[in-house]
Amino acid sequence: MTQEERCRYLIQELQKEMPQYGDLAIPDSEEGQWRLLRSLLNVRPPYPASEEFLNVQDGYLSEMIRQRGIVEARDLPRIKNAPHLSLWQGDITTLRCDAIVNAANSALLGCWQPCHSCIDNIIHSLSGVELRIKCSQIMEAQGHEEETGTAKITPAYNLPCSFVLHTVGPIISGPLRQRDCELLASCYRSCLELTAANGLQSLAFCCISTGVFHFPQERAAEIAFKTVKEFLETESSIQQVIFNVFTDKDLAIYQKLLNGGIERRRLKAWPR
Repeated sequence: MTQEERCRYLIQELQKEMPQYGDLAIPDSEEGQWRLLRSLLNVRPPYPASEEFLNVQDGYLSEMIRQRGIVEARDLPRIKNAPHLSLWQGDITTLRCDAIVNAANSALLGCWQPCHSCIDNIIHSLSGVELRIKCSQIMEAQGHEEETGTAKITPAYNLPCSFVLHTVGPIISGPLRQRDCELLASCYRSCLELTAANGLQSLAFCCISTGVFHFPQERAAEIAFKTVKEFLETESSIQQVIFNVFTDKDLAIYQKLLNGGIERRRLKAWPR
């Protein structure tokens, strides 16, 4: 099947599963088809998917990821005087490493808003429906929402990395409190502990809580660096921690904080 044939098949199958969207016309353009497919994936409940659907989905997403470009974490430059640390600006879903961190919400089921630009949405969109299914199984077994500062690990499915660590950061709605800072540090520590407990060697952190959760970026970076640095002073399997930034502001903050350089690669733009 071609990419267009895969996309059309997936859209049609999702419309059969969710008849309320059956009247949506499939656009002619590749970008329009992807946006519709992504929207349907975003609102699909976590019920099982057929083997045929998963095979076609995996073929489509794997080819999309290949075309967008994959960044090898092991090739990223290390921070001067901190050989276990790297700083990289780009799309975290393009990184091939052992694990990446997802800034999740307490339901841990991904973002349900079609084509939303948050990292939770992008990770779930590109990993495929199995990620939401897996998260649902974890949450059903747990019996309650994920607590702030904790983390869960899942396979990454179609992403270049091997695992995704889902952590719930603090939401800031007023003045920053000491408790908020402690919870954010706990997010980083929980992810590091999970990484080490699973014998993984490389981990990429996003800027947890600094987006729609409104944690001040400068303070968040300080907490991230301090927590990671302290953890790496202990014995563990971790050989590389990547501070992944997306915005120029976060890049400048981390460059100043780490006093190191960064390799910035131009990749095919993420279709938003």
